[in-house]
Amino acid sequence: MKAKKILAMALAGIMMFSVGACGGSTSEEAAANPAETATDVADMLNTEVATDAEDAQLDYTYGEDVTFHSDEPVTYSMMYSDHENYPYQENWRLWSAIQEKTNVTFDLTIIARTDYEDKKSVLINSGDSPYIIPKTYEEGKYVNSGQIVAISDWVKYMPNYQKCVKEWDMAGDLKSKLQADGKYYVLPGIWENGGGGYSFIMRKDIFDAAGVDVTELEKTWTYDDFYEACKKVKEYTGCEYVISDMSKGDCLLNISSIPYGAKAGWGISNALAFDQEKEEFYFADTTDGAKEWLTWLNKMVKDGILDPESFSQEDDAAKAKFFTGETYVMTGNYQNLNDYTTQLQVEGAELYMATTPGGPAGMVQIENSRLENGVMISQNALDELGEEGFIKMLRFVDWLWYSEEGHTLSQWGVEGETYTKDSQGNIILNPDITYNGVNPNAEKKLNADYGFAGGVFAYGGPTWIRNSKMTTDGEKDFEKRIQEYREPRPKDPPFMANEEESEELTLIQTPLIDSTKTWIQKFITGQADIETQWESYVSEIKSLGVDNYVSQVNEIFEKNKTKLGY
Repeated sequence: MKAKKILAMALAGIMMFSVGACGGSTSEEAAANPAETATDVADMLNTEVATDAEDAQLDYTYGEDVTFHSDEPVTYSMMYSDHENYPYQENWRLWSAIQEKTNVTFDLTIIARTDYEDKKSVLINSGDSPYIIPKTYEEGKYVNSGQIVAISDWVKYMPNYQKCVKEWDMAGDLKSKLQADGKYYVLPGIWENGGGGYSFIMRKDIFDAAGVDVTELEKTWTYDDFYEACKKVKEYTGCEYVISDMSKGDCLLNISSIPYGAKAGWGISNALAFDQEKEEFYFADTTDGAKEWLTWLNKMVKDGILDPESFSQEDDAAKAKFFTGETYVMTGNYQNLNDYTTQLQVEGAELYMATTPGGPAGMVQIENSRLENGVMISQNALDELGEEGFIKMLRFVDWLWYSEEGHTLSQWGVEGETYTKDSQGNIILNPDITYNGVNPNAEKKLNADYGFAGGVFAYGGPTWIRNSKMTTDGEKDFEKRIQEYREPRPKDPPFMANEEESEELTLIQTPLIDSTKTWIQKFITGQADIETQWESYVSEIKSLGVDNYVSQVNEIFEKNKTKLGY
């Protein structure tokens, strides 16, 4: 396994290159622009699989539910996001397992997770990117660089991917990835079914003792009910704060803003929301709902329920308060639930992952997409491998990221070495290996010692893969309650701005979002008074061009909406 580490790069002086046919194919079939001929989203998201010519002499095997294997050894370059909790090791079983199955090795460009986005941008925009670029959350900023392949032109060569898209009816999800040219530029992680996502992990033993039955209350509770429940815990315990959160507040802001129709934290993006009845976008963070949400959060801080350090402290500080019993609520996802249980330092403590409260926008599910971060493919791969070699590489990617065999290998490792299966086919992790709270006293870790279950490869997949990672009844129960107690949210469509439009919008969006984030935190922490300074905030947002911004977005959407099914 060849690897090189990216330690430092200058971020200044990198020029953005724009070409007319960014990521274009060398074949005539791929050259057509779907946005010019498509009449609806189904045309742009064709799920047909290309067949090889009868006389094609391939030096590899591939296919739907068929293991990819190259007759000759082959190496593909790839960016690798190196996680500090399970740092890269050259001798991981992951690498040899992939090689044994496929005859493929990687030439890795290793980048620390915390630097990955910055270094990724440098490599792509300078034209020096490796072929495979995983862990991509936002591909739009690279579309006009000419350095990323329009992968929707090529998915017809990926049978396992196309199977997922067709059988799981992913067209509605994938249309959110379409760019102005009617193509998409990332292979997203795809889930067969949506998940519960993030919510509140609570000390159930303490809430019970304070007279709060969370299991009953959560069925219909609002954020006002959540406030009252936390207030009872504060009165019962005498604690300084009930909640002291991590992720600099971004998780809390995201999940609490949604039921008020606002956008914040991890989910702020461009702060636009879509009115499904009017079929138009609006700015979400100056609405009456946004004001009501911020008033609620400020009340949480003023009344000593929410620690204002949630918006500045490091994650370890928040965890320490929770694990030692200083606080009683923290946000997290279902995978955190079992992990946190093993780290609690309070005897008799019991954790419970509650469904998120509702609000003026309804009792809605937080997660409304079945897509995750994904894989971009560099134009360098097409230029250097040629069309036939490029298709071969895509079929390897197709197997590793989208076949059930690939999913199982990436997540759980090698059957008989890291796991076995019971009579019902359930994954049973070997007793000497720990992962996600399973076998907590085992000496070896599935990710740190073997390389499996890491964020570069193990995401998306069929429902049974998701369920296999839910190692406790509590996790599975959380998923069930989400489906039972909460309603799905409609997805916002893309507005499909072209290069010129995107540049113009970005000039407005950047200061607009920066200002919005600043005011949000000031309102929450009391540095600004929401009753007397709300109009000042709205005036500032207007002075930064929000009305023009929304108007431009709606004009762009109006041009494209019939293609998106509106």
